[in-house]
Amino acid sequence: MIETIKRLWRHRWLGERDTRRIIDPRLVQQLTERVRTSEQRHSGEIRLYIEAALPNSYLRRKGPMAAIIRQRALSMFSKLRVWDTEDNNGVLIYLLLAEHAIEVVADRGLNHHVSAQQWQTMVQGMSSAFADGDFETGLTQALDQVSALLVQHFPTQMDQPNENQLPGCPGPALRDRAHQEKTPTVSRRGLGGGREVLATSFDGTCAGLQSGPP
Repeated sequence: MIETIKRLWRHRWLGERDTRRIIDPRLVQQLTERVRTSEQRHSGEIRLYIEAALPNSYLRRKGPMAAIIRQRALSMFSKLRVWDTEDNNGVLIYLLLAEHAIEVVADRGLNHHVSAQQWQTMVQGMSSAFADGDFETGLTQALDQVSALLVQHFPTQMDQPNENQLPGCPGPALRDRAHQEKTPTVSRRGLGGGREVLATSFDGTCAGLQSGPP
């Protein structure tokens, strides 16, 4: 019960102003353009999903927080239709700021070519940058690494340009509790306390996923 109360509190004390300091509209636009440019060079799809806090339905779930966060990442992989690509090569980078969590979900087409160590190295790079409060560098490097893997294994053919198989904006979707699951939106929740939170470590995992919605 105490842990549940702590969890609820942690996900309720976040503020809009702090999110804007961490991931401002300039960075959202920059990452969006980076993804769009990347997808001209390969047949894959890359999505970012960043939220400050979990929806209430997840906060009420029982079990280890790491497992709940993984469930959320897999759910967003499905809801954003990252799995819906011809070559099964979509990748979702998911951040949950309240829990300092990183999840990278790669569909089986790409995951078949990438070792667990390669994915973990990517996650560790983001974790290190985020711990220093440098979200721009962490996310930019991660996008570049995913892009390089997709270009290596699924390069765009001259006569078959990538037409962005997924609906909506390819860049970062940031969830606002007022908008719930609409994407892309700009988050209006953020990290309360600012630097104190950013000074801690981000944990992360990565796993492949069979194609199709869970």
